[in-house]
Amino acid sequence: MPSDVAEAYQHCLRIAREHYENFPVASRLVRAELRPAVAAIYAFARHADDLADEGDVPPETRLKQLDAWETLLSRCLNESVDHPIFIALGDAIRRHRLPPDPLFDLLVAFRMDVSIHHYETTQELEFYCKHSANPVGRLILALHGIEQQEAAHYSDALCTGLQLTNFWQDLSVDLQRGRHYLPAAWLPQPTNADTLPDQTSIQPALTRAIDWTDHFFQQGQQLLPLLPMRLRLQIAATLHGGRKILQRVAGNVSPLQQRPSLKRSDWLAMAPSILFDTLFAFRFKRNP
Repeated sequence: MPSDVAEAYQHCLRIAREHYENFPVASRLVRAELRPAVAAIYAFARHADDLADEGDVPPETRLKQLDAWETLLSRCLNESVDHPIFIALGDAIRRHRLPPDPLFDLLVAFRMDVSIHHYETTQELEFYCKHSANPVGRLILALHGIEQQEAAHYSDALCTGLQLTNFWQDLSVDLQRGRHYLPAAWLPQPTNADTLPDQTSIQPALTRAIDWTDHFFQQGQQLLPLLPMRLRLQIAATLHGGRKILQRVAGNVSPLQQRPSLKRSDWLAMAPSILFDTLFAFRFKRNP
């Protein structure tokens, strides 16, 4: 590997380690030869997310910056780009034969973040998840050489469930920023930046959202038997973590003030179930 490419990957790995969230970047469960590529994908998405949602830059400027980021993405598919993230990302795309469409889809969602702070229907929210979360799953599958449409379908369901769970988990934080993702059609009155929902109006909609989200997790667990063992363990842990957060959201008596989270003790308590689902994933395989 040329030194400039190796240095570019190291740059992306540093970004991943500094900003690690729910993306499987730093996990030792990811095969060592794939970690640099995962870090390149993360660094690309992390910077685009910052362009869309950080600081006090006007929306029109953010959109122009995202356009410029997309231009660099297009260029790196066919030529060298003098930017460490795109040096690494371009190499990862070619080395692992990654489909570029999911990367462009992510930028669709980041543009939506700039201008859309409320959604009217579940269909609109699913469209957002299709571009914000599902591409990550598709890229992870591609990195592992998994091409079955069935796997892509269940991966989409799992990623949508995780994205929705993150919305409900961050409800108190998002409301302070003048946004929320509960479908307006489920609320008793229209909402905007000036008339955000209160505790009374949110609770029935949140209960409905939790049931809706768990439906995606039920579909997503059928991905497990389609995965190799190491990736299956990673995804089983991700699935259990997402469902535990969803349970915490359901039991949160102050969703407008508290953000539920998981502790190390929670992961230790889930470990036996994660291992069981990894070893006996065939239980989730639907009969033809």
